[in-house]
Amino acid sequence: MRSAYIVSYDISDPKRLRNVFKCLYGYGDHIQLSVFRCELTATDKTRLVARLEELIHHGEDQVLVVNIGPVPGRADSAVESVGRPFVPMERAPVVV
Repeated sequence: MRSAYIVSYDISDPKRLRNVFKCLYGYGDHIQLSVFRCELTATDKTRLVARLEELIHHGEDQVLVVNIGPVPGRADSAVESVGRPFVPMERAPVVV
């Protein structure tokens, strides 16, 4: 079962910041500056966290991974927005 996660990061080095962004871009939707929404299986989450651990400097950087619940359930209503409404992006296959 897939769960939705909010992944937020604070990276102090521009090169590491780009690498973390590229890593997360492969796992989810970029919804705000330094914030992604990712729909992950348990295996995907383990792989993502392992990759992030390789990319960051543990004494200077921080990544927060917040589980907001199962995709077909609580995750749809777990994010509250003030101002512009939050609309989850539809993921669809791209045929080239």
